[in-house]
Amino acid sequence: MPLYKNNTSHAYKRGFFYMKKTFYFVFTKSIGLYLNLLSFVFPKKANLLAFQLFSQPRKGKLSKNKIPKTLAKANLEKIQFQEQEIATYIWKGNETVILLVHGWESNSSRWKKMLPYLQDTDSTIIALDAPGHGLSGGKEFTITKYAEWIDVIVKKYQPKYLIGHSFGGKTCLYYQSHYKNSSIDKMVILGAPNDFKTILHNYTKLLSLNSSIAEGLDEKCSKIFQKKLDDFTGKHFVSKIKTKGFIAHDINDTVVLFDQGKKIATAWEDAIFIETLGLGHALHDDTLYKQVVSFLFETKQFEV
Repeated sequence: MPLYKNNTSHAYKRGFFYMKKTFYFVFTKSIGLYLNLLSFVFPKKANLLAFQLFSQPRKGKLSKNKIPKTLAKANLEKIQFQEQEIATYIWKGNETVILLVHGWESNSSRWKKMLPYLQDTDSTIIALDAPGHGLSGGKEFTITKYAEWIDVIVKKYQPKYLIGHSFGGKTCLYYQSHYKNSSIDKMVILGAPNDFKTILHNYTKLLSLNSSIAEGLDEKCSKIFQKKLDDFTGKHFVSKIKTKGFIAHDINDTVVLFDQGKKIATAWEDAIFIETLGLGHALHDDTLYKQVVSFLFETKQFEV
């Protein structure tokens, strides 16, 4: 009888998984079909909707009435900037400030597992929610806008270290290459993408968008970034910075492929590159956290 129950349970789970996968496939292709048809009649509207779908996160928001315990222990401060609120969380410590920058469709609670290791250094830890994420305002997320928000926090709190994950990591690279803030001594970049054009291509492929919309998205993003997408890469950013770096990327990362991190590492003159195995895109690991702290504070000999 127990064997029968287990088999039934596994069959149900497999069935539910494939049902979700099929629904997601049909849903995305239906959206793509609608946008493609719309582009023949109202091309500008189709391009706008396609960009909104690309730039507006579908998850990562937080409810004021249901804040994760990790964030509830911090001092929440909302900073007004360009008629929007930047949600920041502060774990007070000494004068050394570390700024945490999360990635796409996430929020500041993603730092829950790393936080205790950083707090052991007695530093002041600050995290911010990206545009359209967590408790922050806005709906649209772009790297350039995120970098503007980071600059607001950096000017106010003068952090010595930046730690960014995924798109947050790439934004940190963009920020330091364009803003060149002298208060930033070191940066830790975890699972960050190098190429933006590849991400945009994957999006158009997922929805099976026609060439007209794909070209429109390319032009829109190039206009926002004020440069060609071929040049909007992590390796271009790091070639312009002198800040010391620590890059970690998992060999089996299926969200941001390993070669993306390697491209950044090969172009960053003063950076250490750590290859992990089995940590996935999240890169949650006690040993890795200790390596990060060791890199930042040079408390013991760093081991690669």
